[in-house]
Amino acid sequence: MRCVRELSVFDDPLAEYLRATSNSYVTLCDLLSSAGTAEITVHSRTLYGSPGDPISSGHVDNLQAAQHFLDVGAEYYKRATLHEADYCLSADIMKHELTARLTEVFEPDVVRVEIDPNMASKAAAGATRVRLRAGTCFSEYDMEQLLQHEAFVHSLTALNGRAQPNVKSLGLGAPRTTGPQEGLATFAELITGSIDIGRLERIALRIIAIDRALSGADFIEVFRYFLDAGQTELESFASTMRVFRGAPTTGGSAFTKDVVYLHGLMEVHTFFRWAMQHQRLDLTRHFFAGRMTIADVMRLDPLFEQGILAPARYLPPWLVRTNGLAAYLAFSVFANRITVDELDEHHVFERVSDLGM
Repeated sequence: MRCVRELSVFDDPLAEYLRATSNSYVTLCDLLSSAGTAEITVHSRTLYGSPGDPISSGHVDNLQAAQHFLDVGAEYYKRATLHEADYCLSADIMKHELTARLTEVFEPDVVRVEIDPNMASKAAAGATRVRLRAGTCFSEYDMEQLLQHEAFVHSLTALNGRAQPNVKSLGLGAPRTTGPQEGLATFAELITGSIDIGRLERIALRIIAIDRALSGADFIEVFRYFLDAGQTELESFASTMRVFRGAPTTGGSAFTKDVVYLHGLMEVHTFFRWAMQHQRLDLTRHFFAGRMTIADVMRLDPLFEQGILAPARYLPPWLVRTNGLAAYLAFSVFANRITVDELDEHHVFERVSDLGM
């Protein structure tokens, strides 16, 4: 650890990457050693943040963003008259379909799909396998989310990192890269139209549940919160388990990792818009060359030009089709100048009438 810190004095980007990564592993060790005690919350907050942390510009925090998505979801369900088909895809069907779709990006058998009956989450991915929770009902949205989120981000970046000729640690999921990784994976859902309002609600509910646990709610109270929000007993129990992983169940403590999904999404979305505005979309491809933070992408950029770091071997389909991504980002950058609150209902209807609609 001491040697790594000394290297960073010389402003070496790799030294800084190694220093920050090493420190995050130390924090992770502290977190694991404090499992079962209230101290786990301190280390969890250091690694993953808290519900009250500000997002990007600092105008809103994670808790406000979560409540926004819950409010939008409630309005949507109250006013929506069309409902999509409600049916269940078993884990076995999902395994078969996902295996076929993975060949769009990877060679056969590079990434396997397995069914695991002991998972807390519905799905997870490592470098060479995607795991599905047995006995779980999946939807078409779940299938696309698994592909875009788990396989084409988590598995893909790990494989690209392992393929690096000089810095193979980029293939490891360091604690400090958890937030950017989940943000990038959730952004992939967004850019491909794979995310739905229910998914955003689940993410938002977890953030508010974490805040309630930190404020004193115990396991049963958080479980009832999920039940009251419309989740089944099984879903509510699994959601509550995520909040209290390694933390005392009596209230006042929580495992805050689920904060990173929404926080990371906003940070990554901002980064992609910045890259578009500054004509640096090449940086977005660097993001997939291994497990990195946004700061790493910026700091390590010269090493790609020097050949010390290799470009990403695999890329998700939506990033290969750069024209489509550029169109979305160009629109997003411009649309961000327009504040929805500035549009009154009368003006909108008046414009629609002028267009003969």
